[in-house]
Amino acid sequence: MEQLFDLALINSALRVLTPILLAALGGALCSRVGLFNVGLEGFMLLGAFSAVVGNYFFGNVFYAILFAIAIVSIFSFIFAYLSINLQANVIVVGIAMNALAAGLTTFSLRAIFDVKGAFYDNTMVGLPKWNIPIIEDIPVIGPILAGLTPLVYLSFLIAGLMWYYFYRTKNGFRFLAAGENPLAAKSVGIRVRRYQYGAVLASGVLCALAGAQLSLGQVTMFTEGMTAGRGFIALVATMLGQSGPLGVTAASLLFGFMDALSIRFQGLALPTHFTQMLPYVVTILAMFFFKDKSFQQDALKQGSSSR
Repeated sequence: MEQLFDLALINSALRVLTPILLAALGGALCSRVGLFNVGLEGFMLLGAFSAVVGNYFFGNVFYAILFAIAIVSIFSFIFAYLSINLQANVIVVGIAMNALAAGLTTFSLRAIFDVKGAFYDNTMVGLPKWNIPIIEDIPVIGPILAGLTPLVYLSFLIAGLMWYYFYRTKNGFRFLAAGENPLAAKSVGIRVRRYQYGAVLASGVLCALAGAQLSLGQVTMFTEGMTAGRGFIALVATMLGQSGPLGVTAASLLFGFMDALSIRFQGLALPTHFTQMLPYVVTILAMFFFKDKSFQQDALKQGSSSR
């Protein structure tokens, strides 16, 4: 049992929860302005592929992340335009974005790199692993925070900043009002569409960072469908966290811990198929025991007062 639950498990959980947390925070932003963003999975996949492409051509991790943000921002703008300006059903648009991302990354993988299934280049350098000098010497905290990428720290920083923005700033209250009651917000001069576009574009940036963490922070390669449903798990984390930054962070910690635990189980000679399905089983159980009917209402209101 001590070999199963140790500090290294927590360290692994922090690494694997980062993509989920970043995407879930993006989903929370969209939910706060009345948009149920089902396209998190596709945005993450595009971010993962774009980060590898940017790293391959620019040879720089920072430029690779900027390239991923630019690409995903284009698709998130399309999502926003279809959902906000054209009043298309936001769930249908999100599903279409997921299908588009899956097909586009598969096609681009063959068109750009002339490979099928996966691309790996041993000359590519992934995200740096930080070992903070003072912190790494602390008995318990040091091993937990050892060898984490900057995006891991950034994800928790973003969660804290989002909480402060929502509940401690004037613009944050206006942001929340734009989603709670758009008609009342418009009546007092709040530009609802501006906040909606800002939320969707910010969600795209966070999903791009999530994808970059997957392809450059964990494995330094890209494989077809490498998000493996993490975008949908992030969507569930958004729902469980009631679209609040702290609640979303707690839900992401749960799913990240179960994902890390499933990886640890593989070292105990358990069947691989059983260990890989563990995070998704927990996701389904969470949907049963922690229902959030407000999201069902938001989904039903798409095309009406929620926008």
